[in-house]
Amino acid sequence: MWFSAFTEVFTVMEKYLEAGKIVNSHGVNGYVRIESWCDNPKILASLRRMYIKKRDGEMVEMKVIVASVHKGMGLVKFEGINSIDDALLYKNHVVFADRNDLPLEEGSHFIADLIGLDIIDADNGRVYGKLREVINRGASNIYVIDTADGEEAMMPAVDEFVKKIDPEKGIFITPIPGIFSEAEKA
Repeated sequence: MWFSAFTEVFTVMEKYLEAGKIVNSHGVNGYVRIESWCDNPKILASLRRMYIKKRDGEMVEMKVIVASVHKGMGLVKFEGINSIDDALLYKNHVVFADRNDLPLEEGSHFIADLIGLDIIDADNGRVYGKLREVINRGASNIYVIDTADGEEAMMPAVDEFVKKIDPEKGIFITPIPGIFSEAEKA
């Protein structure tokens, strides 16, 4: 049996993306309130189907009958959930969306596709670390980076600092002075 001398690395994009969390029931007719993790709760309310992950990892499709936005939350009526008791069974469940059902503007990326990418200096190619998390705190996202020297760095994900995102190669930045202690030593 022959084996290749090298292995190709493929980026596997998740089919299902976390879209929100059912935080409670709403009314007595089986509606649920969903905290939206999308850029805008209107995106969540536009979905015609969502998914819930079973304990074994299998995704179960939940057909959306009616959805709207109320006080920044998604109000959703799923097929087969017809009472407050039915709705409460889903409280605290994360809902997922099929990535093909979500709108994505040209040049935009899903956060799930960015996690784990190298953070690279756009000028000299130096790798500072890997993106661990993206925090949304209003005006802009914040990148949480695990640095090459084992520390954590945070930087705003704005055009001034983020020059290019290439899901195959990494996130190219112009670092903020003082953000990477390792870079200061070089």
